[in-house]
Amino acid sequence: MTTLRLSMALTVNPMTRPVLDGRVKVQGVELATTGLHPSELFWRQLKFGEFDISEMSLSSLSIGMSQGLRDWVAVPVFTTRHFFHTDMLARDDAGIDSPADLVGKRVGVPEYQQTAAVWTRVALQDEFGVKAGDLKWFMERPPEKSHGGATSFTPPPGVDLTYIHPDRTMGQLLAGGELDAAVRYLGTTNLVDRSGRSAASIPHLRPIFADKVAEGVRYYRSAGILPINHVLVIRASLFEEHPWLALNLYSAFIEAKELAFEPLPGLLANWARVGEVDASVSRTVGGTDPMPYGIAANRRVLERLARALVEQGLVAGHVEPLSLFAPSTHAL
Repeated sequence: MTTLRLSMALTVNPMTRPVLDGRVKVQGVELATTGLHPSELFWRQLKFGEFDISEMSLSSLSIGMSQGLRDWVAVPVFTTRHFFHTDMLARDDAGIDSPADLVGKRVGVPEYQQTAAVWTRVALQDEFGVKAGDLKWFMERPPEKSHGGATSFTPPPGVDLTYIHPDRTMGQLLAGGELDAAVRYLGTTNLVDRSGRSAASIPHLRPIFADKVAEGVRYYRSAGILPINHVLVIRASLFEEHPWLALNLYSAFIEAKELAFEPLPGLLANWARVGEVDASVSRTVGGTDPMPYGIAANRRVLERLARALVEQGLVAGHVEPLSLFAPSTHAL
């Protein structure tokens, strides 16, 4: 077999690091790897298609597929998960003591269609009866530097959305009281995010959930899912020429995941120690792996995201999760 020389971009976390640093090899492939912040990585892939293999926003991939985008084929490697709604923030003078109080409020979000925001709206609707149209949305990323700019995003019917002026940031609006809350806040600076200050440094800003762990426990017991954020993708033209890539990549990332936690005793202790899950997961999933790869173990969460994209007006019709993935991975 001829060795392929390919480019790969990943976010940096314990499960990807063994691939990024070369400890784990992909059979038949010589990789030039790049570690990037997910905001920048997904924009660069959706807009310019720079890398042969990468992580990708699961919601943006699904939205693109619904519009006929066939540039990428997914492999069921899911590198990040989180109870995203537990990260919501509010000003302490905005009268927001619970998610139900967000109705009518001015709420910031980096990107309306990003998977973390989709999952947060799932929790708001399913658990607290708050619909997307009940909030006034302010989006930080402009169309030219957003995932939505590459997938023809327009605000769904009934959603009041304003783009934050390029000279301002979500952090500034929160600090000045021009926003009441943030469904998601990224205090980083990269090619698409610009706030550049931590949430802790913004006066009068506090978590809506004072005990995020307790809310994670409650949500998992209620919804029974640990939301998925990122998925691995291959350039479709490359996969068509070399279909063996999908399973070779899957095997390599399984090895990387095992290597990342091999030195640490106890499965859940491993995840918690490296920050991939917190005590809310440890207290709810027992001795099972909270972050499995493959389609079968993740069918419920994949189906819920597919329904959410329809419910939230981000796709015109249901996107079958299996349609995202390489056929050779469907039985995994």
